[in-house]
Amino acid sequence: MYKPKQGGLIPTDVANHHKELKDKIVEQALTEAKFPKIDIIAYSNAPGLAPSLHVGQNKAIELANHYMVPLVPINHAIAHLISAHQFTKTKNPVYVFTSGANTQIISKEGHFFRILGETLDVGLGNALDKFGREIGLPFPAGPVIEKLAKQGKYIELPYTIKGMDLTFSGIVTAAQNLYKKGISKEDLCFSIQETCFAMLTEVTERALAHTKKSEVVLIGGVAANQRLVKMLKSMTSKRKAKFYTVPLNYAGDQAVMIAYTGIQLYLQNQKNKKPEIQPYQRTDEVKWM
Repeated sequence: MYKPKQGGLIPTDVANHHKELKDKIVEQALTEAKFPKIDIIAYSNAPGLAPSLHVGQNKAIELANHYMVPLVPINHAIAHLISAHQFTKTKNPVYVFTSGANTQIISKEGHFFRILGETLDVGLGNALDKFGREIGLPFPAGPVIEKLAKQGKYIELPYTIKGMDLTFSGIVTAAQNLYKKGISKEDLCFSIQETCFAMLTEVTERALAHTKKSEVVLIGGVAANQRLVKMLKSMTSKRKAKFYTVPLNYAGDQAVMIAYTGIQLYLQNQKNKKPEIQPYQRTDEVKWM
């Protein structure tokens, strides 16, 4: 994983990191997998940082030409949703997709994923990372915030829900200002978790009520946070709904979900699509079988 020495992610630096490691990573994967035959090359073409997506696509095209197999581009946000069915027993859930850049409450309706609620500014993971940078925590900040929160107490922060949507930037700014006034890291980490996770849980509960579904599945990198898991599990239990989480190793961005989703599309004859990156493609713009 690329980790900046300081500050946020600079797209060209991330792309250069990918260029340096791509051949080694593919070689290692092929060695460990021990597959005698490759049938398709699946890769992430959306959404994300354009320079990084280009690196991945170029390597995928190179591999597809070498092995003379079809190329299957995958929206990686959709792959997160599909991975929920690969790793859990969920059938027709409300998806809580929360990662660095994404925070969405989703329901599959027909051939499309319907976004019932989402962040209006930054994703929850990025919000936590931004707050972490301001108080001197390493990247990614989420795990450190979770650890420090266990020693903190609640300090009031803005609780901002607009209909079914959420905003996190104001919470981050308020927490940063309180830190400058001398409020401890522990108290602020506890408070930012409690506030953001309570907002997410409230919107998820509304989505359950609206869709009349009986399952919730938590996916994305922030799914690793056990406090968020506890809040959602408590809410779903009270509503007599089932709650699932994707295993920690597969909650964040990884290649397994891309490969699995690629197989599903290939089996439905969704192959040989024109290679094209789509950095801003939304989850609800992708037709699914």
